[in-house]
Amino acid sequence: MIRVLVVDDHPVVRSGLTGMLSVTEDISVVGEAGDGSEAVALVESTRPDVVLMDLRMPRMDGVTATGAIVSGYPSTRVLVLTTYDTDTDILHAVEAGAAGYLLKDTPHVELLNGIRAAARGETVLAPPVAARLMSRLRTPAAPAAASPSPRELEVLAAVARGLSNAEIGRELFIGEATVKTHLQRLFAKLDVDDRTRAVTVAIERGLLPSPGR
Repeated sequence: MIRVLVVDDHPVVRSGLTGMLSVTEDISVVGEAGDGSEAVALVESTRPDVVLMDLRMPRMDGVTATGAIVSGYPSTRVLVLTTYDTDTDILHAVEAGAAGYLLKDTPHVELLNGIRAAARGETVLAPPVAARLMSRLRTPAAPAAASPSPRELEVLAAVARGLSNAEIGRELFIGEATVKTHLQRLFAKLDVDDRTRAVTVAIERGLLPSPGR
């Protein structure tokens, strides 16, 4: 019997996955968690064979939780199940130690087989995810990205304050199209795909002050 912990911040999704897995003869759901912090605590008490892990959740995200579980409970395999298939999300999950990466549109049978494969110690990747990883590996390493310019950091600081592109343009006396250009360059330099992640990475690297400072 494969012991599975289901982790997702949407109760309906958790309930659906639990219901589907509970009627499978060789799989037993030992718990449900609504965020990464709760997942880590439940791994300690339930010791599952496989954790079905969502990525973007409150309190503690799936990547952080994956790293904690893999380092603290090496016999437990983490199988990411998410709607996101960007290069950044995939690489962060793999680097954290995820045993596999599946998308939420994965057919029922393939999800069950993925759980079984993860429990056996195999790597499980959805075809689009495998294709992205292979493409990334085949791409020659790019030269080190340039640091954000002072103007780009001004734009990002305004983003961190919750301003829209139009509001940033008015505050900095630049056009909205110029704001978008600055953000696109920032995304490339910080290797991110969205505004929230750009702010988070900039704070982590000391390019922006932490909230409250």
